[in-house]
Amino acid sequence: MSGIVILPLFSPKTLTVTGSETLLSAEKLFLQTALHPSAEAVRALHAGFTSMDDLFESCEDFDRLNEAIAERLCSAGNCVYVATGSIFSSQLPVIQKAAEERGIGVAVLPYVSVSAAAFPALPPARECSAHDLPKAFDPEQSYVVCEIDSRLIAGEAKLALTEFFDDELTVTIASIDNNGDYTSRSISLCELDRQEGYDATTCLYLQGQYYELRKRHSLEDVMRVVRRLRAPNGCPWDREQTHASLKNALLEECYELIDAIDEGDDAHICEELGDVLLQFALHAVIAEEHGAFTAQDAATDLVEKLIYRHPHVFGEVRVSGSGEVLKNWDALKMQQRKQETQAEVLKSVPRSFPALLRSRKVQKKAADVGFDWPNAGEAFFKIGEETAELEEAMRSGEHVAEEMGDLLFAVVNVARLLKLEPEFLLMEATDKFIGRFETMEQLVVSSGKALSEMTLEQMDMFWEEAKKRGNRE
Repeated sequence: MSGIVILPLFSPKTLTVTGSETLLSAEKLFLQTALHPSAEAVRALHAGFTSMDDLFESCEDFDRLNEAIAERLCSAGNCVYVATGSIFSSQLPVIQKAAEERGIGVAVLPYVSVSAAAFPALPPARECSAHDLPKAFDPEQSYVVCEIDSRLIAGEAKLALTEFFDDELTVTIASIDNNGDYTSRSISLCELDRQEGYDATTCLYLQGQYYELRKRHSLEDVMRVVRRLRAPNGCPWDREQTHASLKNALLEECYELIDAIDEGDDAHICEELGDVLLQFALHAVIAEEHGAFTAQDAATDLVEKLIYRHPHVFGEVRVSGSGEVLKNWDALKMQQRKQETQAEVLKSVPRSFPALLRSRKVQKKAADVGFDWPNAGEAFFKIGEETAELEEAMRSGEHVAEEMGDLLFAVVNVARLLKLEPEFLLMEATDKFIGRFETMEQLVVSSGKALSEMTLEQMDMFWEEAKKRGNRE
């Protein structure tokens, strides 16, 4: 067999007939490490192998190690490489790429997996190296984590795994003994880094569990729960919902998240983010049921949008700061939406936005093409002009609503130029009013009176006292 032939061999007792024949006929033989128990089985058939242990010692990281191993194999040309550890997620792609560039073929022989060798009585599982763990796990799937070769690696693996699996989940840990057999025992996942005798053969089996049985959950679990709620035998309320019926719920959850952010309470923010995520899941499942789109489609659109609108990160564009980033973002968004005029950009600001927010965004987009006041000071005089026009409208009884809207719009303009968010300013002013009103009412009650029995002039005296107390606080 020509080219680079890769023979995975995770146990000295799982060498196949094809593997044995390949070792016997190999002209050039390389071994991932001579420190693995499988090295003895290889040595019994072909003593003249070269191990990669020197590269393990000299390379500063696994990326460089994989490149060095690929270079050594490609330089040898026709050869056999016995892989005693997991190579499929990181090392094999590097070998294949280097070999393809040189016109060398790469073949992987049939082999007995770590899962089958170490845990023959358990169902097959996805395999990964403790040195190259996935960024995310699906806890409904079973996994075998290989090469837990030190307490440090065990600790790092535990931290990564307990993000997705329960701390107290019963798992099976195994390693090869002096007889070349895997021996195993059950432990809790939280005990993974408290064991003895870690080596290159130490591996872990995690049995997948349905979400109802777990304490830790994933984003996919959210989708599973919502699909269950909307199933024929699910929740009547959830099944009745539509995109339209959920609009108010989505708005309310967003406002509750804003409140949590204002409180600065991380636990509350976490809870409210979950409620917003529920709204996403509900809309995605409703669309999925109607064949419109899926959560995967929404995620795909988002990722593509983020990459497209960040050419300074994913491309060659250079920016000087966040201001230029926002300018590029708006230009790219305009291109993506095929908007040819700035008026179309203004019209694209949703009417469903809170009025203060919408007016600020419209003003900002007009300012992007230079239609703006030079500064907040000059815009401030527009408030006086609009106040006079409102006063005249009130006297005449005509166009009062229109002039009041113009005044509010002018006030928003000044806030924007002062880099203040009018929506939040009005919210804070309302909170201040509520606080002062509460203090005033307490003062009135303390005086033995009731608000309903007082004139406005009498209440105003208590109001002024409430203001003074508020200023002192």
